[in-house]
Amino acid sequence: MSSPTRSGEPPALERKIGPLQATAINMTQMCGIGPFVTIPAMVATMGGPQAMFGWIIGAIIALADGLIWAELGAAMPGAGGTYLYLREAFQYRTGRLMPFLFVWSAVLFIPLIMSTGIIGLVQYLGYLIPGVTNDAGTTPLGKIIGVGITLVIILALFRRIGQISKLTTVLFVIMLAAVLATIVAAFSHFSAAQAFDFTPGAFSSAGEGTFWGGLGAGLIIAIYDYLGYNTTAYLGGEVREPGRTLPRSIVFSILGIMGLYFLLQVGVLGSIPLEQLKDAKSVASSVLEQVWGTGAAKAITVLIVIAAIGSVFAGLLGGSRVPFEAARDKVFLPMFGKLHPKLHLPTAGVLTMGAITILGSLFTLTTVINAAVATLVIVQSLAQVAAIVVLRRRQPNLRRPYRQWLYPVPTLVALVGWVYIYLEADWLSTGLSLGWIAVGAIAYLVYAKAERTWPFGPKEIKEAFASTETEGVQA
Repeated sequence: MSSPTRSGEPPALERKIGPLQATAINMTQMCGIGPFVTIPAMVATMGGPQAMFGWIIGAIIALADGLIWAELGAAMPGAGGTYLYLREAFQYRTGRLMPFLFVWSAVLFIPLIMSTGIIGLVQYLGYLIPGVTNDAGTTPLGKIIGVGITLVIILALFRRIGQISKLTTVLFVIMLAAVLATIVAAFSHFSAAQAFDFTPGAFSSAGEGTFWGGLGAGLIIAIYDYLGYNTTAYLGGEVREPGRTLPRSIVFSILGIMGLYFLLQVGVLGSIPLEQLKDAKSVASSVLEQVWGTGAAKAITVLIVIAAIGSVFAGLLGGSRVPFEAARDKVFLPMFGKLHPKLHLPTAGVLTMGAITILGSLFTLTTVINAAVATLVIVQSLAQVAAIVVLRRRQPNLRRPYRQWLYPVPTLVALVGWVYIYLEADWLSTGLSLGWIAVGAIAYLVYAKAERTWPFGPKEIKEAFASTETEGVQA
């Protein structure tokens, strides 16, 4: 069975991803190298052990947002995820503008997020290979290795989705083994007094070194680490029984990763002195070495690197599908709408996002995280908050296999969380995100004039997923 909007056009995407593989894809993407490289930054930003609560607040925002994805994904299960939701919700007022801007932004922020995985795994390779990193960061040798690994990942994506889902399940098991091994090592050398020794005045209302003073920057890190719970929504055209599989894979992956992250953070806090932790380069390797020795530390560090590769693999897998449906709708460059004749995968999406991942891997981790999160929030996250509200009103007959629990409470929680995170991003990232959107708006006007669509022509209204389809053209 193919995507519902393109069922008559061969070659088509194949629905081969089941519930287990869907959850594995999300969790593999979520927990790659992220927590292994950001725990020290989280502790330093939030001023001490109180950082553990930053993961919980981040999980609440992620879960609230995940319930938006769950309803929209189950109702509109096709390739591209957000593109479909914004196309359906915003067609009544602004035509194709919002879905165009999303794809325009996603082609940038998805591979930027993947490039952080490459930066992080190279950082851990520094524990295994001399000369890959130094006190200043990644060396030229490390950057070359990062580029090489990205090229291998791109090549690995050129296979059928059935084979990819099996490979992702294997990578998920490796990721789980690496995280659990680190947690076990941390708790076998654990000091509760050290882990819960909150700094004096940690929860006061002022000061950069307090919980509240560092919460904004801490949430940017936490949300970055949780990103990926939506990967299967991008693959909606390749998921079996999407009405059941997508919501479950999203909720289960967020809850599972939240538990792992909290245990990992608490365990690390209780096994490494605070001042040493704040400056740690490969914190998991340090924990493993002091408990089980260098040999075991190096063996599990290899698993951590493989887990990071799996995360980038899963992210590019889902991200490469985003421009596909847009190109098929003639809302984006036509080359992105072509599938490989034998493997049935969007070749241009894989290659383009792989190339941007390579470029992003040449910058610093903090710079890329801030730029990626800021760009993601302004077009995707906030727009989807609006989309679920608009579609409830505009398309009441839309079939919804899953309806958001306690609506609209999770939607409001997500809205507040995303606005807060965006306002807390550094000014450079905010400026770059707004600049990228402005350039995208200009590109849209050029496209709209050529296609004679809104605002230079009529809006095409087509409720593609509604139970009773109504089509027409409005001026």
